[in-house]
Amino acid sequence: MTRGNQREQARAKNQKKLQAQKEKKPDPKKRQEADALILRQKQAAADARKAEAAAAALKK
Repeated sequence: MTRGNQREQARAKNQKKLQAQKEKKPDPKKRQEADALILRQKQAAADARKAEAAAAALKK
């Protein structure tokens, strides 16, 4: 083993980096709920636009 301590230091540095990446990732369940909320809001806005267009068409 000519590298000696260098290998262990690189391994420790990589473990620290991986741990930091793991902590940055949000909880998948929370992300899924947030995405669902955004989609519901978009759908409500689209439904409102469709209803408005239908009401405008009836007035003509």
